[in-house]
Amino acid sequence: MKTPILPLPEPVATVPTRYGDLVFHAFTDASGQDHVAVISGEVRGCSDVLCRIHSECLTSEVLGSLKCDCRDQLDLALQRIAEEGGIVLYLRQEGRGIGLANKLRAYALQNEGADTVDANRLLGLEDDLRSYDFAAHVLNELGVQSVRLMTNNPAKISGLRAEGIAVNHEPHQAEADGQAQSYLDAKRDRMGHLLAL
Repeated sequence: MKTPILPLPEPVATVPTRYGDLVFHAFTDASGQDHVAVISGEVRGCSDVLCRIHSECLTSEVLGSLKCDCRDQLDLALQRIAEEGGIVLYLRQEGRGIGLANKLRAYALQNEGADTVDANRLLGLEDDLRSYDFAAHVLNELGVQSVRLMTNNPAKISGLRAEGIAVNHEPHQAEADGQAQSYLDAKRDRMGHLLAL
């Protein structure tokens, strides 16, 4: 008799970080893309869990771009969960879901005077292609009952609520370099982000 092949458990590791030891829990979506939940403290079965749904931004988080505040927001979220407990769910949705190559094309258009919204539209892309169904799946897998979502983006709040996640809003604004100001202005004025600028 053949032994059944069991699926591998999702990888989990405790990782030392500049914020302290955090638990990294990888999840793979249906397309084969890996995402990671960074966890501090107990979240399973808990309500009102401090949570950030953060989309990948290679240009700022790894390469040091000052065009946006993504790295600052990620750092602040990791610091907060390390102190208070919670989850940062890091989704591989570069450039609001348009991918790295299109993001660089959009940057080139921004250098010519387009804002972040118009640059996407000039490329024939939507303002924001991200979805939050996989984020809701991960939160359900982790047994989270409800979240305090660290965000300024109303689409994240409504996106998670549409997937059945109970969400309370937690404002989340990091100090950003002045070069990111036009980006932040466009997010507030054209995308409805709840920014106090």
